[in-house]
Amino acid sequence: MEKIAVISDIHGNTPALDAVLADIENRQISHIICLGDLVGKGPHSSFVIDKVKEKCELTIMGNWDEIITREPEFDTLRWHQAQLRDDQVTFLEQLPFSLDFYMSGRLIRLFHASPRSVHERIQPWDTLEKRMTMFHNSDKTENLVGAKEPDVVGYGDVHNAYLQNFQGKTLFNCGSVGNPLEITQASYAILEGDYQSKRISSFSIQFVRVPYDIDLAIEQAKVAKMPELEEYIKELKTAKYRGLKD
Repeated sequence: MEKIAVISDIHGNTPALDAVLADIENRQISHIICLGDLVGKGPHSSFVIDKVKEKCELTIMGNWDEIITREPEFDTLRWHQAQLRDDQVTFLEQLPFSLDFYMSGRLIRLFHASPRSVHERIQPWDTLEKRMTMFHNSDKTENLVGAKEPDVVGYGDVHNAYLQNFQGKTLFNCGSVGNPLEITQASYAILEGDYQSKRISSFSIQFVRVPYDIDLAIEQAKVAKMPELEEYIKELKTAKYRGLKD
């Protein structure tokens, strides 16, 4: 039996990332996959990219990772883009869209937001019909040769960890490392089973919550004179999305 840590949505928050990586190391997990959104919102996108490149076997493209490589339309995006080196922008541009692999006889598919786009948002409370489309193949997904649609789909994007089983399928979201919007702790998931095996055997998904130094994350943002600082502080301290009304 092997374990794979699935992390996502770090958003330039190094105290949260460091806490999660320490927890993964304490559990002696050697496989780490990142589902994107390394950058933006928090002050240290550059540091996060370097750390993820060092620690993760594979990183998948998120919506922020895609947007930050384009000509910026807003001052906030210009600020975050200016924190990156040219080689880091190239790294983000070349990230894959999705990953397929077998574990304990199940075809697992991981991507950032949906099988169609890094920008399509699927929430746990969306209709069953909409959630079932998460198992569809598309011209963007990896689609292993001869493989059917995935049995298990994992994603990030919505910063809301959950697991749902229906119609023989499992859909899970690993939550957010650096910008959680449920409780004020970093979140990630662990897949456990026989990695790269098509033989049916036991398989599990575990969710992990990791406390981290929120005050340090806020102080780093203040020192960096990061734009949209108050919105960022509110999200870290309350785990409530800045777009929601009080």
